[in-house]
Amino acid sequence: MEQQPIVIDPAGRDIHGEAESLRPHGSVAPVELPGGIRAWAPTGHEVLKRLLADDRVSKDPNQHWPAWRDGRFRESWINTWVGVTNMFTAYGTEHRRLRKLVSPAFTKRRTDALRPRIEEITATLLDRMAASPDGRADLRTAFAHPLPTRVICELFGVPEDRRTDSARIVSAFFDTTASAEQALATLKEAHELLAGLVAAKREQPADDLTSALIAARDEEGSSLTESELVGTLLLVLSAGHETTVNLIGNAVHALLTHPGQLALVRDGAVPWSEVVEETLRWAPPIANLPLRYAVEDIELPDGATLARGEAILATYAAAGRDPRRHGADADVFDLSRADKEHLSFGHGVHFCIGAPLARLEASIALPALFARFPGLRPDDASAPAGPLDSFIACGFGTFPVRLV
Repeated sequence: MEQQPIVIDPAGRDIHGEAESLRPHGSVAPVELPGGIRAWAPTGHEVLKRLLADDRVSKDPNQHWPAWRDGRFRESWINTWVGVTNMFTAYGTEHRRLRKLVSPAFTKRRTDALRPRIEEITATLLDRMAASPDGRADLRTAFAHPLPTRVICELFGVPEDRRTDSARIVSAFFDTTASAEQALATLKEAHELLAGLVAAKREQPADDLTSALIAARDEEGSSLTESELVGTLLLVLSAGHETTVNLIGNAVHALLTHPGQLALVRDGAVPWSEVVEETLRWAPPIANLPLRYAVEDIELPDGATLARGEAILATYAAAGRDPRRHGADADVFDLSRADKEHLSFGHGVHFCIGAPLARLEASIALPALFARFPGLRPDDASAPAGPLDSFIACGFGTFPVRLV
């Protein structure tokens, strides 16, 4: 008998509870995403890791998702995620070509060189927070959001007067409660904004990575197409915004709600790098990422089979708290945990090239925040931190705190 799919809540109101509900179904569970999209959801760490590294799994819907090729879902929210042309949706040699063009932007040398600027932006934001007349702030809007937003916008040369629009558009991408019309309008606006950025940089190149991408050539001497260029900018700007915002916010929330763990890091018993890694495991910035596709029938170790052309949802939240990997206390935030392995930046050929930058930003932001505001705590006089309306992003849309 065919299993009935688990209908995924578009608002992501209980991401971890939903992830737990997948586990009884075996290595993969059938799920239904908004708009009636069917997919398979890996239920734990090992099967997701296996599939992320399997060259029989593609991210190109034009080649490997029959429903997309047949014209289904093109007018739905999923177009934002799979209907773009960049390395996120590329497969095989095309993916390698596009990744090679973008990778120089995120080398260790280039990332390390950003440290002084990240520290400067962090200090500026903390000064602004300290000037709050009532000692209150929304951690997301005052700190977690503007820090990575400013870093990635400066890196790619987004003009000051377009950064608010850029941030708003990226946030809208992750709102999976939006209607199909709203999602498509957001995608259209994003393409218009980035096409304008490309035109401006062609007219007046600058010392930024958008100008470098425009000038990029692969080993055969061909440039990015216009569609690939705009799609690549869309990918790096959105990944650079939202994921690090959620990483910082989730780490702060975890520490404030686990005072014993905060004491460990304050006392120097645990380094800040462990806070970053345990947060990535326990509350990954991206909970579920659509979509991948089986290039051919794939039989899994427990006998389940993913049929050719079937869609796969990358379930990072389920993997992070998998008791088969992390034990019976997998749902506990524990900085002293010996095994903090996670898949929150992906695995295999699609491993996130911006992972070192995200780690660097968080490793600078977190100790600076707690050093500046040692009495930081949730603002009990306000509503509690409110989660984002998303089953893709895992984070807080609002996070009221008291600074002293």
